[in-house]
Amino acid sequence: QVQLVESGGGLVQAGGSLRLSCAASGLTFSTYAMGWFRQAPGKEREFVAAISWSGRNIDYGDSVKGRFTISRDNGNNTVYLQMNSLKSEDTAVYYCAGKLWVATMTPGEYNYWGQGTQVTVSS
Repeated sequence: QVQLVESGGGLVQAGGSLRLSCAASGLTFSTYAMGWFRQAPGKEREFVAAISWSGRNIDYGDSVKGRFTISRDNGNNTVYLQMNSLKSEDTAVYYCAGKLWVATMTPGEYNYWGQGTQVTVSS
């Protein structure tokens, strides 16, 4: 079956960096667009970044533009999220998600989800 497994979360001071990874299995990774979303306590799930199957099309949420970078390695079935200049408001559970071909910002359009990894930014 399809599995998406996130890793790389943790506790970091404001201004620091983290790199999240999401390893996929059970699907033809190179045909899937991948997205990163996050959810803070009491808030709705928020779009962070997405990358198309080819890697040529990338979108970012307004709150992370210029600080976060999404990338993928189709040879290793992994998508990454490099997070720099972290702020306390970036604290959330981060989820990766997959859907065929075209990346979108809408969580409901993704078919597969990981379990999430906690990112906590201390100020």
